[in-house]
Amino acid sequence: MLKMVFQTTPSLIIEQGASTRLADHVRTLGGSSVLLVTDAGVVAARLLDAVLAGLKEQAVAVTVFSQVQADPPESVIEAAVGAAKACGADCVVGLGGGSSLDAAKLAALLARSGESLSEVYGINKAKGPRLPLILVPTTAGTGSEVTSVSVVTTGAGEKNVVYSPLLLPDVAVLDAQLTLGLPPHVTAATGIDAMVHAIEAYTTKNLKNPISDCLAKEALRLLSGSLFQACQDGSNLKARENMLLGACLAGMAFANAPVAAVHALAYPLGARFHVPHGLSNALVLGPVMRFNLEAVAPLYAQLADIVLPGTLGSDWEKATALANYLGSLTAQLGLATCLRDLGITESDIEALALDAMKQQRLLGNNPRELYLDDVRAIYQEVL
Repeated sequence: MLKMVFQTTPSLIIEQGASTRLADHVRTLGGSSVLLVTDAGVVAARLLDAVLAGLKEQAVAVTVFSQVQADPPESVIEAAVGAAKACGADCVVGLGGGSSLDAAKLAALLARSGESLSEVYGINKAKGPRLPLILVPTTAGTGSEVTSVSVVTTGAGEKNVVYSPLLLPDVAVLDAQLTLGLPPHVTAATGIDAMVHAIEAYTTKNLKNPISDCLAKEALRLLSGSLFQACQDGSNLKARENMLLGACLAGMAFANAPVAAVHALAYPLGARFHVPHGLSNALVLGPVMRFNLEAVAPLYAQLADIVLPGTLGSDWEKATALANYLGSLTAQLGLATCLRDLGITESDIEALALDAMKQQRLLGNNPRELYLDDVRAIYQEVL
């Protein structure tokens, strides 16, 4: 008998140019003073210009917090919370990549609830309430706008998470125009990240459900069908919109059917060496999928029919073809193809493997159990 709970963002706006009309949503949520959480790259790319003009035109006060960095440490989260309190924000807007959206979620929660960051780490530890929250992604990757998770770097090689339905925003706005200036390498890495979310949601050992399955398959159809086009012609709005929607659907899927070993092995690469999250996932995706073949070849074969239509052979052969193809995407899209390209050496493998084994929250979702030797071998394969 089916028993499940499916949670997602209650209001999703998909429209080109919608980010210039955020004031309507702020007002609907009862806000008049916004903390806008973003990063310096978004500011430099002038993605905020029209957004800020639209808010100010409707007499919404705005304070911009642009100190977010990739894999944000606790100090950045605490600074964002302090900024929200200092400006008397009654609404928080997160605009940017996954790190900015994650930081905005926590700023909205902690500025209102008065809880400390250390108190809310873990599953459903946050009590709330939070400030009204609007999230606007500028990359097609993390799906943070529809997930109940924020990831925080807590030390060298270590990350912690806050998981709570309170982190789901009131409104998410998908405006493909904000992604037009995304460089090809960022488009590629974030796109593969979104594909990983769909694949791991579809094959997760825990909480697998039919709604996430449907979302994951449609996400893969959109992402795999538009990734190369978006990278080669960044001005193609249809491809950009497909990528943004695909990432969002993949986010909905994995928010309810959690990710696994690919993310567990990717996290230490980001925490220790500041490898962008999407690239970290992309590098270990192929080897992890090949490791998992004996447990989920039939499911991978079903996904191969979407990503590589027309592939013939047994489930094992189709699943292997999919793993090999996805593992080759970094080379095809001009990304780093091995850890050595990123300055990581043989001497780093042990520390990476030990850090990955700490991610039992994720490893426990993997369809095949990994031991320390398995993790070492996967890192060695991509060294």
